Amino acid sequence: MARMQRRDFLSLGALAAGGFITSRVAFGAPGGQQKRLVVVIMRGALDGLAVVPPYADPDYAQLRRELALRAPGAPGGALPLNGFFGLHPALAFMQQCYGARELIVLHAVATSYRERSHFDGQDVLESGSVRPHASQSGWLNRALAQLPARGSGELGVALGQNVPLVMRGPAGVGSWTPSKMPAPEEDTLARITDLYAHDPLLSVRLADALQADAIAAADAAAMPDAMTAAASAATDPKPARAYGMRYAEITRAAAGFLRQEDGPKVAVFDTTGWDTHANEGGAEGQLGGRLAALDAGLATLRQELGTAWAHTAVLLVTEFGRTAAVNGTRGTDHGTGAAAFLLGGAVAGGRVVADWPGLAARALYQQRDLAPTLDLRCVFKGILEEHLGVPARALEESVFPESAAARPLRGLVRS
Repeated sequence: MARMQRRDFLSLGALAAGGFITSRVAFGAPGGQQKRLVVVIMRGALDGLAVVPPYADPDYAQLRRELALRAPGAPGGALPLNGFFGLHPALAFMQQCYGARELIVLHAVATSYRERSHFDGQDVLESGSVRPHASQSGWLNRALAQLPARGSGELGVALGQNVPLVMRGPAGVGSWTPSKMPAPEEDTLARITDLYAHDPLLSVRLADALQADAIAAADAAAMPDAMTAAASAATDPKPARAYGMRYAEITRAAAGFLRQEDGPKVAVFDTTGWDTHANEGGAEGQLGGRLAALDAGLATLRQELGTAWAHTAVLLVTEFGRTAAVNGTRGTDHGTGAAAFLLGGAVAGGRVVADWPGLAARALYQQRDLAPTLDLRCVFKGILEEHLGVPARALEESVFPESAAARPLRGLVRS
């Protein structure tokens, strides 16, 4: 894994006190139009019934009570999809993608995990195994290991403080961590460059770090207008704006890497704050503010990718769903069936994929949760085979062992 922490750089030689951090990697040159994949892990168990409300289901409103979203067109109502499902009103960009046939909504989905532990659920989601802690590597890394190597450049990059399990494994991947330190003065950088000019190791490390920082650079003052909307939609606007600023920085960095012709094919980052046990909110409130921030971040990703958006698929998944009924603290507890999203210019969208089980008491899983009817591994396999070209045999044997019953979901991306 190509990652260099600041302490590692300092151990190679004295670095002037400019606050320079080198947890960066660099990839290639601009102009690429190859197929790209972004995977976003929504940690905390996203409430799929809130984000994609089945407002036409006769049991929905009674289960959801004060959290129920009205039909499209009503005040605070859901955004329209297909006449049965809608989107949370905070997801305006995603609804635009649906209208442009660049979004597929997947509902009543789940991994093979049927308990309610975040830790174990995320492990199964990321490892691709049938049970928790069955593998020390992730399905996405194992998939990248099946693709042809490309010189010394990594095929994937993880953005965030840690490389998630889904990206750990035999394939070499890079990582990028947002710096929390002030940018060094130009004169300081020039002096350091001169100091290390004749050292083959230090000069290469410094050049790589500077190039990657240039790729991922973003103007913090140029936040999208949607960040303000995200903050105003939340009960407390400060956390919502913090989420929005983080998403803007991460998605700009992801786009910077993926735009490179010889750069990574895949970028991964995670989002948090989806564990809504109390005061979840309906059309507005805690969940709505965080959804608006995420929606704005995805809009930033499309804008920053430019022409590369046409060749990109973005997959958003969570470890499990939440209870069908509202709890006593105006929130929802850990559940089973969830919602997932696939968007991008490469996506054959404008549809909802759901074998809907219904929300009647007899249809709920264990009398409390949305029953899952689609295995997420079917979605993963379909994207990996048709979009990235991972061989079908490798998907069955090494990427997703013990998954013969989970057949690839075809036609998710444009041919």
